[in-house]
Amino acid sequence: MKKALLAMFLGATLLSACAKTDKVETTTTQAETTKAAETTKAEETTKAAETTKEASMTDAKELTVFAAASMTETLTELGEKYMQAHPEIKIVYNFDSSGTLKTQIEEGAEADVFISAGQKQMNQLDIKADKEVNDKGLDFILDGTRFNILENKVALVVPEGNPKNINSYDDLKKGLEEGTVVLAMGNADVPVGQYTQKILKYFNLDESKIAEAGHITYGTNVKEVTAQVSEGTVDCGVIYQTDAFSAKLKVVDTATKEMCGQVIYPAAVLKNSKNVDDAKAYLEYLKTDEASKVFENVGFTPIK
Repeated sequence: MKKALLAMFLGATLLSACAKTDKVETTTTQAETTKAAETTKAEETTKAAETTKEASMTDAKELTVFAAASMTETLTELGEKYMQAHPEIKIVYNFDSSGTLKTQIEEGAEADVFISAGQKQMNQLDIKADKEVNDKGLDFILDGTRFNILENKVALVVPEGNPKNINSYDDLKKGLEEGTVVLAMGNADVPVGQYTQKILKYFNLDESKIAEAGHITYGTNVKEVTAQVSEGTVDCGVIYQTDAFSAKLKVVDTATKEMCGQVIYPAAVLKNSKNVDDAKAYLEYLKTDEASKVFENVGFTPIK
């Protein structure tokens, strides 16, 4: 009798244990199923958002901006901010030397906005400019849209450690006269190169002779000149203050107005723009306090 009762007790205990195990397994399975469903839903939501974003970008109107290479970092940052606020617009940048951009526009490249690092390249496209500068009678600037947006500084920079101990433009003058330093500068068709030429003339230095002696190297735009200094392949370089900031190069001197004039950046909508109103709106954004702060952070001076 006792054995029978014991057997019944053990059987009941075993069944209870199995039932609890089944319950735990069922609960675990349900939790896993719920978690998997939530994960799948989250993934689907994310994918849907990405698809919507891609579709939005695909449907967005392209606004093509031709801008001086020295504006690469600032305009890229501002472009992201602008597109976030205006998802219907997709900004496409073409950064290069102002001379190269001017030539591309002249040859028929499609663009909505042009921002030059010098007045000369803008004037060469502006029918209202002096005929001695715009000697081809080019008419690419939309009337009433041109304005001066920024001022920059022409800076003398040195590589890390400043091995030749160059601390001023006077030191540069002495080194070039003695043939003890190598200077990197922009080509003659590049605004930063044109400003450098004025500085050399200010100090009565013969660029051709110095270059022939191997003490001047050239870059097709300011970024190439900056790279030569950063890599230490030259003893110093003349670039814009803003590029020095972006490249974390040491500025040892800046040129005065008497040495090379003011470095003014003009901006305008182009006559062949297919998105005139959007181009105007974008340029207006570049005048805002938000944009001005970004420009000022790297050394530009907004012109109000």
